[in-house]
Amino acid sequence: MNNLFNMDNKFFTLMSRVADLMILNVLWIICCLPIVTIGAATTALHYVTLKMVKNEESYIVKSYFKSFRENFKQSTLIWIIMFVLFLIFVFDLIILGSITFQFSNIIRYVILAMIFVYVMVLLYVFPVTSKFYNSTKNIFKNSFLMSIKHLPYTLLMLVITIGPFIILLFVSGAFQYGLLIFILVGFSLIAFCNSYFFNKIFDRYIPKEEDEEINTEEDCVPEES
Repeated sequence: MNNLFNMDNKFFTLMSRVADLMILNVLWIICCLPIVTIGAATTALHYVTLKMVKNEESYIVKSYFKSFRENFKQSTLIWIIMFVLFLIFVFDLIILGSITFQFSNIIRYVILAMIFVYVMVLLYVFPVTSKFYNSTKNIFKNSFLMSIKHLPYTLLMLVITIGPFIILLFVSGAFQYGLLIFILVGFSLIAFCNSYFFNKIFDRYIPKEEDEEINTEEDCVPEES
């Protein structure tokens, strides 16, 4: 009976984790509302979930806004670049859909391949920003290289990220309840699940000893905790 009300038992630990994810989800949604701040909001989201997975987080709100503030300029620039690229891809597909010429199908496949690479980079770019100090150019470079080098993890995280949205849109009756779940905890839960894999990947680029020089092969410098 005493164990039932012990705050360290598995039930209360799980409920505490769910509550933290709900708070984090609300913070992310609110900070995304200005649209231009989506990059900084997503970087901060992953900053916290990467720590949560390792049980290193202290105060969710404080940690979130710490990352939001420190990475705001770079994350916003990255978001603007990614958003512009998204618009270009959409515009290209619209143009290709409205005209037909000899090599239109080949060009369409090339664009689709580029979109796939774009999605892989988008998956990594904000977690990488949250974990490593680096130039914007190297963040894009490292995001691309990591997504290719760790392709099995990349594909699994894409399924975790995109799968719920596919279910939400195409499974009959799922939209109403799925939307509620996303508003409550969905986005932070996806980031939390992916953070298990991101930590496995990022740990390979962080030196084992504090006084060891950073491996410059990938030009990654870890952020301070």
